Amino acid sequence: MKRLQQQILEWFQKNARDLPWRRTYDPYHIWISEIMLQQTQMERVVEYFSRWILRFPDIVSITRANEEEVLKLWEGLGYYTRARNIIRSAQILLADYNGELPAEHDLLLKLPGIGKYTAGAIMSIAFNKEYPLVDANIERVFARMFNLAEPVKNKNTHSFTWQKARELIPEGRAREFNQALMELGALVCVARNPRCKICPIKT
Repeated sequence: MKRLQQQILEWFQKNARDLPWRRTYDPYHIWISEIMLQQTQMERVVEYFSRWILRFPDIVSITRANEEEVLKLWEGLGYYTRARNIIRSAQILLADYNGELPAEHDLLLKLPGIGKYTAGAIMSIAFNKEYPLVDANIERVFARMFNLAEPVKNKNTHSFTWQKARELIPEGRAREFNQALMELGALVCVARNPRCKICPIKT
């Protein structure tokens, strides 16, 4: 397991994409980027994220804007419920948490639009806490890595992937490792024509 962890981490250090939310790991930035990344391709999110942060640099600024302005900035991303949930969450965060995202998994799950995956992403990527996350990229990596026979959406397979995602996190390096797994699925272990020859864990 340690060898596997190290191979993935070393690959990520050399191949991680330069994304705006990775430059600060500000919890607010991670939250917004993760909500935008739901149902939207990475390339488009980078553009929208940069515009969003310019207009709404923090949670307080969202609460001071009207819904029409927020939705206008979201225009083109689709699934407008995501933007409305951001507004509702921002209001709760200002009222109950001084305009900051809490570093507690259970509290994050109570916010509109934040489920198991997004809470795990914020806890691990923003706060570097050892919480797992499993997206479509990680499901694909694990299906191949562990030679899973059942579909990834199968109940037992789903439980297995989340369990493995938790077990594999190296102590103190959740931020890097979870991103590394997703990046591996996005850049190498792709759905069609996976680039197995350059896979860091092919052995």
